[in-house]
Amino acid sequence: MVKELIINSSQNGVTIALLQDKQLVELHTEHINNNYAVGDIYLGKIKKIMPGLNAAFVDVGYEKDAFLHYLDLGPQVQSLIKLTKIVKNGSYKEKLLNSFKQEQDINKSGKISEILSRNMLLPVQIAKEPISTKGPRLSSDLSIAGRFVVLVPFSDAISISKKIRSNNERNRLKKIVESIKPKHFGVIIRTVSEGKGVAELQKDLLDLVAKWETFSKKLPLTEPSKKILGEMGRTSTILRDILNPDFANIHVNDPGIYEEIRSYVHEISPELEKIVKLYKHKEPIFEHFGIEKQIKVAFGKTVNLAGGAYLVIEHTEALHVIDVNSGNRTANPENQDENALQVNKEAAREIARQLRLRDMGGIVVIDFIDMHKPQNRKDLFDYLKQQMALDRAKHTILPPSKFGLVQITRQRVRPEMNIITNEKCPACNGTGEIKASIVLMDDIENNLNYILNEQNEKDITLCVHPYIEAYIKKGFISCQWKWFFKYGKWIKVKSISSYYLTEFHFLDAKEEQIKL
Repeated sequence: MVKELIINSSQNGVTIALLQDKQLVELHTEHINNNYAVGDIYLGKIKKIMPGLNAAFVDVGYEKDAFLHYLDLGPQVQSLIKLTKIVKNGSYKEKLLNSFKQEQDINKSGKISEILSRNMLLPVQIAKEPISTKGPRLSSDLSIAGRFVVLVPFSDAISISKKIRSNNERNRLKKIVESIKPKHFGVIIRTVSEGKGVAELQKDLLDLVAKWETFSKKLPLTEPSKKILGEMGRTSTILRDILNPDFANIHVNDPGIYEEIRSYVHEISPELEKIVKLYKHKEPIFEHFGIEKQIKVAFGKTVNLAGGAYLVIEHTEALHVIDVNSGNRTANPENQDENALQVNKEAAREIARQLRLRDMGGIVVIDFIDMHKPQNRKDLFDYLKQQMALDRAKHTILPPSKFGLVQITRQRVRPEMNIITNEKCPACNGTGEIKASIVLMDDIENNLNYILNEQNEKDITLCVHPYIEAYIKKGFISCQWKWFFKYGKWIKVKSISSYYLTEFHFLDAKEEQIKL
């Protein structure tokens, strides 16, 4: 499986597309003003205690107060509260926790009113970004994630990913981490640590300790409801979590982000530095790699499958519903159950991709085509689990019910990726009528005359739909040559497939659009 990462930087932020064998499987958008990313740590101020919910509402600077449940406090929240107080008072000068005396773990079935009080200051971490009308979901069980390990303050436990199955490897990793971890810090050993040496693990752990030291230094200076420590950008986070030898290319269209990614990849996997490439073509990067078209095809209400079947995807506030239809697929009348299994498997593969692509979370209900044989239902269930194994979000899949419905719960930490594929016609503005195409060339020539004679532009490019480009360039004495004889300048003509038929724009020598 060949993976590629295509990174498109624009004025609004960065969009990251993950391709597997040239097929788009994940799409992430990192907005420039996104201050509430998962992993960010804020100095929260308790605004309201809700005993009925056993939770508190916390001010972290968002327009709506964030939600903190008792179960998300973490067992050592009393130690965190104590540290915050003494650091704010200036009576604790250490950056680590070597001389810090920890408090007792809180009772798992206790009351939040016994722990927190109104106006108390408490460092909290974003566990779920603001979604719809809800503010962020918080946790005070702080953790700082690295590539190989996760650092957990106020703990001495060493946990190892369940995906590392070898007992010898688990014991080896545990011994390494025990010998290098600081006092009063726990460590979670991630799956990618398997087979790594002491130097790599120690470097990763020291980087995380340095981040904690930054947290300790900034804590006394941070105002309530302000950010203390930020998670890495979405691009670096994705690379940290999924970069492996399967990656063939990382294409970036921004020199600044290119240098940032190249240095980060050099730091975590020097052998993969050569796969980071700066995209320099004039064509938009997503169009060049065919991602724009894949986005438009994949994000509609109806998703067509290669065999003629299709999915209908509906969204509500509480859940997502996916209906599988065989469409015009030619069924084998003698073996309808086998035919249904093949359609369902094809749909299961696409559904697993859609969940990742749209980042659909919460409850997902899938109505597969009915199958009568129990073995076929089991085969479909196993196949769906196999396809979902590639999904990094935590999820649970239930076996098909007696009505043939499959239910999935999937971790939801960010707003769902929603791209509107049905657009209001820019040519008619929704009226159903456009300017007569016969006057299009007159409009282009009038604007051309104004730009060359009134604005004195020297080097211009005309961008049009591919059909109009072909018309302008066709023939022995083409429109392009007529303009050259008339104005004494060669007008470059460029086709943009995303333009509607009568759309046109002029670019100056710097490739910037000329305002008309």
